Amino acid sequence: MFNTNSVKTKMTAVVDHFRDEMKKVRTGRAHPDMLANVKAEVYGQMSPLNQIANVTVQGATMLLITPYDVANIAKISAAIRADQSLGLNPADDGRVIRVPIPPLTEERRKEIVKTASGKVEEAKIALRKIRDDARKDIKGAELPEDAKKRAEKDVDDTIKEFNTEIDKLFAEKEADIMKI
Repeated sequence: MFNTNSVKTKMTAVVDHFRDEMKKVRTGRAHPDMLANVKAEVYGQMSPLNQIANVTVQGATMLLITPYDVANIAKISAAIRADQSLGLNPADDGRVIRVPIPPLTEERRKEIVKTASGKVEEAKIALRKIRDDARKDIKGAELPEDAKKRAEKDVDDTIKEFNTEIDKLFAEKEADIMKI
């Protein structure tokens, strides 16, 4: 019998990655993961923001960034400003950086949903690739024909289950983005 546990494990990893990507999508409220992709050049190398500063939420529309070394404040502010996809304008007082999160316009909300739907498609493509690889393995396995059919049906049922989960996560995120 073909073991579908490895297929489920790979598909679970895809859904987990998709869930993490959805956390980074901006909804109009402050969240530390919004700055997860920001990297600043400190000490001669590009470093992720979470390695050079503490990012916390201060109220629903304000991020507070406390650098571990205050000498890096200007570089961190510049890195946040440079990321045009965020559209944020940080302000520092010499010790901490405050990043106000502006309210989203209807047009910007639709644009964010469109970007997020691209991530949905990427996740589904990854799931289909895993399914196709599993089908190749099943065809190459020395199993009776009925066992191969059963294994293929299990893989198809599994991908349907994971596609449904991705759709559900996206629907929740879309509702969150479009909520004013």
